[in-house]
Amino acid sequence: MCCDIMRILALLLGMKAACILLVSSLSGTGAVNNSGRWWGIVNVASSANLLTNSKNVQLVLDPSLGQLNRRQRRLIRQNPGILHAIAAGLHTAIKECKWQFRNRRWNCPTTHSPAIFGKIVNRGCRETAFVFAITSAGVTHAVARSCSEGAIESCTCDYRRRGPGGPDWHWGGCSDNVDFGQMFSREFVDSSERGRDLRYLINLHNNEAGRMTVSSEMRQECKCHGMSGSCTVRTCWMRLPSFRAVGDFLKDRFDGASRVVYANKGSNRASHRADPSHLEPENPSHKPPSSRDLVYFEKSPNFCTYHGKTGTHGTSGRTCNSSSPALDGCELLCCGRGFQTQTEKVTERCHCTFHWCCHVSCLNCTSTQTLHQCL
Repeated sequence: MCCDIMRILALLLGMKAACILLVSSLSGTGAVNNSGRWWGIVNVASSANLLTNSKNVQLVLDPSLGQLNRRQRRLIRQNPGILHAIAAGLHTAIKECKWQFRNRRWNCPTTHSPAIFGKIVNRGCRETAFVFAITSAGVTHAVARSCSEGAIESCTCDYRRRGPGGPDWHWGGCSDNVDFGQMFSREFVDSSERGRDLRYLINLHNNEAGRMTVSSEMRQECKCHGMSGSCTVRTCWMRLPSFRAVGDFLKDRFDGASRVVYANKGSNRASHRADPSHLEPENPSHKPPSSRDLVYFEKSPNFCTYHGKTGTHGTSGRTCNSSSPALDGCELLCCGRGFQTQTEKVTERCHCTFHWCCHVSCLNCTSTQTLHQCL
């Protein structure tokens, strides 16, 4: 009798667990989400948390720091000097995110906790897609640049392009190693993703979209050689785009992001990498997303007001433009709540003059500025 009851209880518990897993898989969400946990190193990658070699070169994070998983820590140990590139790339990505969304209701808020971007990463909206893409692009960009600068021991410039490239120019110089940057970003960033559901596929897709943007925006630069500054022969190499160009491109992709669903094409397991064939538009009349498109699976939350559950900060207190009909205008940014106007006096240095040698003298100019803030 007792054994029968125990078996029934075990069966019920098993059915409950199966139902939870099924709901998680269908909704694309799970109870535990470690996606982007590595972003927390932006707050802890200080000189006190780094190990150095005999030449005082900072190599790796102290193993006691738990922001990285085992695979990520191994990658850092195998590539001395790369930690600074990762942290620098993350700083650049955060700065660019804030710039791109400075006039939007969601303005890419960050915190000093390990959850840098807050609860938005637990969702599957457009904003989540942009965060994953821009941070992956930041690591790719910074690592590729650090390779060509000689700051990472395991990589150098990309010297594969050699010899004549055209009738009056040839390959040479030091090309930025974007292939190594992409490879490392793929191994490091994507290793924080776990699962085989829609969220997993979407995060990997957006990570790859960020990397692909950096790679596709590479540009050729040349230097002239010849008598008296003539351009008889040119030496050319491949240079990374500015990160502002990367941010602008991803922002355009954000505005045109595709809402997708999981397409089960004969397999109930997603591949290890994000496979575009597993993602298809929610609207069948829309074209499938390309590898450089951003994708999402749920509507964005209401960013107008503070909501602790979704982690939205609201727009109260934000500065707006009273004369603009665009998204930065007070009507749209303040969500129709109205705004208050105040004036303040600002003192700035002006009419600066350089004196030989060697100092600069300036006057102090005071002006009155009018500020409009959302209620």
